[in-house]
Amino acid sequence: MNSLPPTPGPLPLPTWDLRVPDLPTPDPRAWGTAPDFAAMRALVAGLVVPGNASMYVMSALETSRELVRYSYYRYEFATVAVVHSLFALEHVLAERLRSKAPLGELIGRAAEEGLVTAGLAAELDDCRLLRDGLGRGARSSAALTPTGAVARVRAVFDAVSLLLGPPPAEEAEGGDRLARLWEEHRRAPYPDGFRGVAVEGVELILLDADTSVLVKLELTDRLDGDRTAALWACIAALDKAVPRIDEEYCAAYFRRLRTMAGLAAARHVPAAT
Repeated sequence: MNSLPPTPGPLPLPTWDLRVPDLPTPDPRAWGTAPDFAAMRALVAGLVVPGNASMYVMSALETSRELVRYSYYRYEFATVAVVHSLFALEHVLAERLRSKAPLGELIGRAAEEGLVTAGLAAELDDCRLLRDGLGRGARSSAALTPTGAVARVRAVFDAVSLLLGPPPAEEAEGGDRLARLWEEHRRAPYPDGFRGVAVEGVELILLDADTSVLVKLELTDRLDGDRTAALWACIAALDKAVPRIDEEYCAAYFRRLRTMAGLAAARHVPAAT
């Protein structure tokens, strides 16, 4: 006679490890830089990312700034911060000079053309030599103190700001530039002949619609996290497409859209905390 299998007993409940994880230990080599990690904010407070930087440049500069802060816990991060900041510098120089020459040549050309001062060029080249020395094993990843790294990263921030040029001035009487640009854009007709046109795989009219909706939401009701991420995706698409638009009105139309998107996104860039 067949019998039913025994009824299984209750499944064991998972056990949770309720121990508090170990907190990072300050690196003793960073002693004297700041009394605690919170105070590292003041060390990097002057490293302000230009508001008209592309997403790639903004990300590289922000990461270099944060690496300096976290050198409180890992001393080598200070030197790595300088190397990482050079990604932004090389990118901006290559675009400004329309050249894919090595970084040393780009820095020299920028000085020759008066885009940066000779003194600033020397500081930038010092950063390059540090990077090259690390690559050859001739320099140590602990070559710089956090304070020394800040001075070099600041040179890169300054150079990028000069190369990008100042963003257009705010309204003289304190007007909101984003709101003003939005009104201009709202009234501007969409470029004739560019409906259904894709540039670098980006359909322009859809990109215009998506970006405009997000900018308007930022002006009327501050964007949440998901919509901010969507805005960054629009910025990446604009950075890809705009340089390839060769019709004057269309290029100006989408450059204004890119400026608006950058201003809206900049409101959500975290400060050094």
